[in-house]
Amino acid sequence: MATAAIDSGAQARGNTRFFTIMAFVMSFVIVAGFSLNLAMGRSSFAVPLPYHLHGAVFMSWIGIYLGQHLTASSGNWALHAKFGKIAYLWVPLMVAFGTMIMIVVARRTGGPFFFHVSEFLWSNLMTLWCFGGLAFWALRRRRYTGWHRRLMLCAMAILTGPGLGRLLPLPLLIPNAWTITILVTMIFPVIGMIADKRSMGRVHPAYWWGLGIYAAVFLVSLALAYSPFGIGVTKSVIAGTPGAERPMEAFLPPGFSM
Repeated sequence: MATAAIDSGAQARGNTRFFTIMAFVMSFVIVAGFSLNLAMGRSSFAVPLPYHLHGAVFMSWIGIYLGQHLTASSGNWALHAKFGKIAYLWVPLMVAFGTMIMIVVARRTGGPFFFHVSEFLWSNLMTLWCFGGLAFWALRRRRYTGWHRRLMLCAMAILTGPGLGRLLPLPLLIPNAWTITILVTMIFPVIGMIADKRSMGRVHPAYWWGLGIYAAVFLVSLALAYSPFGIGVTKSVIAGTPGAERPMEAFLPPGFSM
């Protein structure tokens, strides 16, 4: 049995190709979304400092995440462990800066017009915190490679939302733009499940836990966002700011065109 356990661990460590490919695909989606917005003039670098700080922290995470997979692919486990130590510090930093930017955006603009303001604030914050929880759990399970990689994939899938939101025609998907975006991010763990089924004949429980927690957090966030309590909190956050001047519901601005 000891020999079988060792063989299983070695096999898990050697099976890096799929997770490395997925890491690059998810990272590409995020970068492509923001790059497309810049190229089309939908966004610019002429924004307040919090946007730049948030962008620097989150784009740095992509480098850390890819570094983890590249070092695993090359078998450089010592350097891989060092990236893991950086991640321990970076994940809380991302949650902090992500929370900051959600509040800043809600107050500055009320969020993108194709999202309900309360939905944007509550669900964004709660899924961000879900990312933090799953990523930290993955780091704590780093000795168990099967759990570690799959939980981290589920966590990273959450971060593809902003990239996908800039690639999808969300104005045409009102009033379900937010829900559709979240559902699309869940495709990545589902792909992992399919890969597990094909390679091992079963789905690793890390996917069920990771995707299940993500889905549950999302549903709870929607319930809170549209509840009287959630609406009240959102209104108090944006009160007296430009974000309070737009409609609470998703809408198409006058004269809008794709």
